[in-house]
Amino acid sequence: MLLIYFIWINFTIKILREIMDFFNYIHAVGTGAKGNRDLTFNEAKDMMKQILNRDAHNEQIAAFLLGWRLKPETTEEFKGAVSACDGYIKKTKIENSLELGYPFDGKSKNPYIFPLVAKVLKASNLNLVVVGDELQPAKGGITTKEICNNIGIEENLHYFDRADFFKELHQLTDIRMKLGLRTGFSTIEKLPNITESEYAITGVFHKPYVKKYVEIFAKRYKKFAIIQGNEGTPELFSKGRLWIENSNNIKEYIIDPQHYGINYKKSWEIITLEGSLNQLKNPSAEYLKLATLNAAIYLFVTDKAKSIDEAYEILNG
Repeated sequence: MLLIYFIWINFTIKILREIMDFFNYIHAVGTGAKGNRDLTFNEAKDMMKQILNRDAHNEQIAAFLLGWRLKPETTEEFKGAVSACDGYIKKTKIENSLELGYPFDGKSKNPYIFPLVAKVLKASNLNLVVVGDELQPAKGGITTKEICNNIGIEENLHYFDRADFFKELHQLTDIRMKLGLRTGFSTIEKLPNITESEYAITGVFHKPYVKKYVEIFAKRYKKFAIIQGNEGTPELFSKGRLWIENSNNIKEYIIDPQHYGINYKKSWEIITLEGSLNQLKNPSAEYLKLATLNAAIYLFVTDKAKSIDEAYEILNG
């Protein structure tokens, strides 16, 4: 019994040593290449709690976020920060759901497609989960919040506003917008798992981020997917790769819309909210086919079809 007590005391002391004054966290990431060091999981968790509780001044938070980005962040730090966030998020469990991880800086050149995907999936017993908030740095695009607040959505599409379920992070919007740069928050905020979904999918621009996202998020889901989506979203608009992590194995798939007879042309021009909403309300035939392909991808990710081809055939049946 005495041995257990001493082990507990030593462990507690170790944890307490890792919980520091916030200035020390700034020092850890803002000293320069020779002086910087990575935070441990527990340090990152404490850092995030101090930020969310506003125990640090706004200037300190901005300084840390900038230094953290330049250091740069590690997956262990990200996991510690995500663990801290879990203690603040108000959960609403939704069965048979797929969480879609969108960037909070919006889409600037192409419309969203998730409202149409939800419509295609109405009879498939699959709920789509989307979260949103006010615009965050740095793209200046149209947000999921703007879309969901300005268009009727299907019953199987569940939108959650961060101001309601995670007000502590929502309230950091002003600091982030004044900083005007992407920060570590841009990575960890995509998938809050508010609905305790078994499945999730998010988007990436570049393949090196696949390993990072898997290390941060995969253990939080039964199956975790990453796609080379349009503007970093979980929406496929052109030929790209899909990675699915399952039981510590990552499998890669190449998906080409032209294989399904889809010839949608991506836009390279800036799109307005009005233009985005108009394409959702009056979709072209090609855009509807693209929505069906994305729906097929989601059915495959959630184990409701053996392949994307099979899912696509079912949805077109």
